[in-house]
Amino acid sequence: MSLVLAAGLSVATASPVGPFWLEKTRAPAGATAVLPGALYDAERGYGYEPGVVPGQPFYFTADVPTEGNYRVTVTLGDAESAASTVVKAELRRLMVDRVDTAPGEFVRRSFIVNVRSPRIAATNGVAAGRVNLKAPRETTQEAWAWDDAITLEFNGAAPHVREILIEPAPALPTVFLIGDSTVCDQSREPYSSWGQMLTRFFAPTIAIANHAESGETYRDSIGRRRLDKLISVMRPGDYLFMQFGHNDQKQIKAGTGGPFTTYAAEMRAHIAAARNVGAVPVIVSPMERRGFDADGAVVPSLADYAAASRQVAAAEEVAFIDLNARSKVLYAALGETASAAAFAAPAGRQDNTHHNNYGAWLIAACVVDGIRATVPTVAAHLRTDLTSFDPVHPPVESLIHVPPSPLATAVRPLGD
Repeated sequence: MSLVLAAGLSVATASPVGPFWLEKTRAPAGATAVLPGALYDAERGYGYEPGVVPGQPFYFTADVPTEGNYRVTVTLGDAESAASTVVKAELRRLMVDRVDTAPGEFVRRSFIVNVRSPRIAATNGVAAGRVNLKAPRETTQEAWAWDDAITLEFNGAAPHVREILIEPAPALPTVFLIGDSTVCDQSREPYSSWGQMLTRFFAPTIAIANHAESGETYRDSIGRRRLDKLISVMRPGDYLFMQFGHNDQKQIKAGTGGPFTTYAAEMRAHIAAARNVGAVPVIVSPMERRGFDADGAVVPSLADYAAASRQVAAAEEVAFIDLNARSKVLYAALGETASAAAFAAPAGRQDNTHHNNYGAWLIAACVVDGIRATVPTVAAHLRTDLTSFDPVHPPVESLIHVPPSPLATAVRPLGD
């Protein structure tokens, strides 16, 4: 299959990208052999990201013709050696749990990757323009989230990939996420969020498009045109999951807003915009921060914002996931000491707002628990092999197989 894609080709008619043959053996007819050391360049349109070491985690990037949803199918394993591979996409979105294969054994896995551009088309009543990205954060560290390509991270104890095929999947329903640093795709270890873990809980029959960003509020979502971007690409039957609150709190001190006034009004603006294009809004109350009193009870810090979320959801007859309540149950179950292991602690500096991979997985599981209870049409797309999750009895960290990504930072995400 040709890798040359005609300029302006739409997702609906685009040919598959690949298949790319990464194994050392001879590529089969129709596949493109990717030679060791073949770094990505724009002219070729595919290749490894710098720093590939045999047997170590690595990145592979392939251009796609336009933004939208793509079905990625990977063949994992190695002809000569045992392999253990985990797959993430774009900014550390967990796609494939650990797959262990014996020498000569190969396993295929498919998943959906959403690709987006900052360009805003004049559709659905939205004026043309661009998302006001945060520089340099979104233009450097998070650039993979906004380019016309799919970047795959192959991680694990011994990652081995034989083949990669990327196909357009324009007909799938999409769950759009909007929120703050506890939701967005964090680009560097040790920080992580529930939005980038949510992908692994779903079968390849629905897409997750994470448009959340660190340090933001409902007001920022409107002002930076993130909501406009979502509306411009949404279709009837899509979903808008929204979770803000942590940064909206600062408006009280600044005298520019409050939970039952501006916060509630801006939430309603998001609901109306989604409904206007036939999408289904879902309110997620802000997950709690980690804090305990002298008696070991969880100290609430976002009670008014959780209450405002609940009130707006009831008044507007919108599906409501009470993540605030679920996260408090989770932290109480872990306890003051053990709960620290679910939060980032770069260089020993404990962060009580932002999670690490383990904590983000637990919060994502809480969201999934809420989806099962309140959004059955989305729950229908969950993986059939998921084990039950009870925040009162959370799994220990050793049971969650999310290896750290190669890229790390000492810079704390924006917001608190």
